[in-house]
Amino acid sequence: MPQVRLRLTGALAAVLVAAGLATGPAAQASPKQPTLANLAERHGRYFGSATDNPELTDSAYTKILGSEFDMITPGNGMKWYATEPQQGVFEWTNGDQIVNLARKNHQKVRAHTLVWHSQLPDWLTSRQWTATELRAVLKKHITTEVRHYRGKVYSWDVVNEAFNEDGTYRETIWYKTLGPGYIADALRWAHQADPHAKLYLNDYNIEATGPKSDAYYALAKNLKAQGVPLDGIGFQTHLALQYGYPSTLKDNLGRFSALGLDTALTEVDIRMQLPATDDKLAEQASWYRQLTEACLAVRRCVGITIWDYTDKYSWIPAVFPGEGAALPWDEQLNPKPAYQALREALR
Repeated sequence: MPQVRLRLTGALAAVLVAAGLATGPAAQASPKQPTLANLAERHGRYFGSATDNPELTDSAYTKILGSEFDMITPGNGMKWYATEPQQGVFEWTNGDQIVNLARKNHQKVRAHTLVWHSQLPDWLTSRQWTATELRAVLKKHITTEVRHYRGKVYSWDVVNEAFNEDGTYRETIWYKTLGPGYIADALRWAHQADPHAKLYLNDYNIEATGPKSDAYYALAKNLKAQGVPLDGIGFQTHLALQYGYPSTLKDNLGRFSALGLDTALTEVDIRMQLPATDDKLAEQASWYRQLTEACLAVRRCVGITIWDYTDKYSWIPAVFPGEGAALPWDEQLNPKPAYQALREALR
């Protein structure tokens, strides 16, 4: 039979929301209830969401996006394939749309991403480059894009996913042609183009201490010693219940902070093997609470961004068949137990 939903109004709705018993629109932040961003701000942090251009036509979606969060990240609109589809021909439409939306909603933007091995245009990947040629291409791309958004973004994920799981350098077009020095060069060029933007290295599976996060620690320490303009490390935090919670997250954030770097949880989602059950959703909520508490416990962990806020627009099902339900709102834009857990952690 169809699910019956009662419309909650007035004092009853407020009581049920406070008790964590209400779902649907009544359970989301109202003018009388602080948003996730409001709660995070009390701790000197931000709370953000990724978004992407196709879903911006969904008015119910954009209403929550514009109210709950104070930081947004373009999921695809600033990647190389979107911004330089032909060599030397730049296209800003998608990135500008999200920057303009953020400005309208009084939000900041984490810009993502300048240098990555994926989602590159064919003109870049279909030929062999000399080191001199590719270095010039990379410098022009970074300089042009960062200058375009100069003064309009909070930070850049300058280099994304530079290492393998064992801590060796990923064999990308950049590494194979330019060597490991491309990372320092990219950071320097980005800083020259916008001296005020925070510059990050960003990767997944570095939440726990281990070979991959150790590689970033060594690289960051070396870059700082050289005076390379690196401001922070982004921990993507794409987690999955079946693999266990990264229990060393807080300590790992702390050691990067001790280097004088900001840290941020930049692409958070916590997927599960479907179907979702009450037990799995409760465990997921516990993980969202724990990772938020870990960030709050480390002085230079500046904020958290979930990788879009709703299962309706999650990337997970297309990439991990049989998995999903990874975000704090469900496909109908109703808050899940994870949403209440985030609120509790931020209180």
